[in-house]
Amino acid sequence: MWVRDPVSETETFARVKVPKEVLPRLVPIGGGAFVPLEDVIARHLDQLFPGMEILHHSVFRVARDADFTVSDEADDLLQAVEQELRRRRFGEVVRLEVSTSMDAHMRQRLVEWLEVEERQVYEIEGMLDLTDLWELHDQEGYAQLRDAPWTPVVPGPFHAEEGQKADLLEAMRAGDLLVHQPYESFAASVQRFVDQAVADPNVLAIKLTVYRTDDESTLIPALIRAAERGKQAVCMVELKARFDERRNISWARALEEAGAHVVHGVPGLKTHAKALLVVRREGEGVRNYVHVGTGNYNAKTARLYEDFGLFTVDPEISADVADLFNTLTGFARPRQYRKALVSPVHLREGILAEIERTVEAHRAGQQARIVMKMNSLVDRRCIDALYRASQEGVRIDLNVRGICCLTPGVEGVSENIRVVSVVGRFLEHSRIYGFQRDGESRYLIGSADLMPRNLDTRVELVVPVDDPGLRAELEDTLERCFADDAFGWALGADGGWERRSRSERCVHAELMDRATERALAAFDRE
Repeated sequence: MWVRDPVSETETFARVKVPKEVLPRLVPIGGGAFVPLEDVIARHLDQLFPGMEILHHSVFRVARDADFTVSDEADDLLQAVEQELRRRRFGEVVRLEVSTSMDAHMRQRLVEWLEVEERQVYEIEGMLDLTDLWELHDQEGYAQLRDAPWTPVVPGPFHAEEGQKADLLEAMRAGDLLVHQPYESFAASVQRFVDQAVADPNVLAIKLTVYRTDDESTLIPALIRAAERGKQAVCMVELKARFDERRNISWARALEEAGAHVVHGVPGLKTHAKALLVVRREGEGVRNYVHVGTGNYNAKTARLYEDFGLFTVDPEISADVADLFNTLTGFARPRQYRKALVSPVHLREGILAEIERTVEAHRAGQQARIVMKMNSLVDRRCIDALYRASQEGVRIDLNVRGICCLTPGVEGVSENIRVVSVVGRFLEHSRIYGFQRDGESRYLIGSADLMPRNLDTRVELVVPVDDPGLRAELEDTLERCFADDAFGWALGADGGWERRSRSERCVHAELMDRATERALAAFDRE
């Protein structure tokens, strides 16, 4: 605001920080109405500056660069990250948001003081920082304005007779299992898997990657219990997971105090892979039980984010995951993985090779198609390969929830490519890479988007789903996503997104119904 002293006629700039950390951003005024906290403050500025004239007031918001650089050779990596976190609030300004009503002179002064360029200034009509609208969602009542509650079901193979717990290790020995969250339960699958491993006296080791988890995680305490029981408990905690650094530091220290082996990954790389390995003594040898996911080991987001998880005892996949943990915890460097694609060495080349094999199948007159689902598509080499496949006549269907740097529908370049996005009740988060050739299909799932950061500067893990029934389930999910016309958007050749509006099919509703039907069928069989 601009404030003037009526006696000295001195004008000055003043700033009032909106204390939304300690007060609700939205203030109830009765009758179901709410007023933004900054409007309440503006209404009473005379009480904050008694005797002064308020010439003009407006709101602004500063966004700063949250990235920081920490040397992997620091003597104490945890301490180094903590020091950088304290400096984060002084990071470089990357965006200045101002209200459309802001005085031009005040706007210019902010630009000068914050040392930003004009292109970094965004005029916002209405509220700034719309994330605070979650406060409305938390209000009691208004059930008619919310989605009907959804409770994830227990997947069929994870059911147990009344009063007993499912033996997940036995179910995995019988065949690979695929869990689709949040339609199916994270607690009844992943958490149950870890709990059973902790309690099993024949389990020798439990190894887990942690990128983002929650304060109420049961997996980390379970790993602590495993360490206390004398099992080898290994946790790869990524300390540089943006905005989760403090939580991860806290969990890392708790694990170390319990005697778990805590590591922080490969120097120079973030570890984004989602892997869980259980090593069990069986007979005269050992067997590896593995879970590979597309999402974080986070019970809270597992109820909101759409993700897949593969449970398998496949010898080659489990050996690949064991090799990956050896790389993360020591100085091992596998010369070649058996089935898995791991970045930054093998993943991009593996995807490019699959695209090329699909092109060759099309040239040979075989039926060929590429289907992919991811959060973002940015990598230039992958995009160029998809363009070339389109030019060869291969049909390509892409479900890209967020950033897409590929342009579909351009004559002579990408007329055989379709791009859709689903933005609905659940956050589409799974990564699926499918290649159909001559009636056969190859599907891979994992943690990586096709972005340079995922392919070049992160440790990512993508594995094939070999079971025909599980591949069919992935394909069915993708086809429902492509058919969604309730929350689906289509990307045009002009780079614009167009909302589908027939509202005849909603992938989230369909998958909830399918999960319920499967759970009821499993219950009836028991």
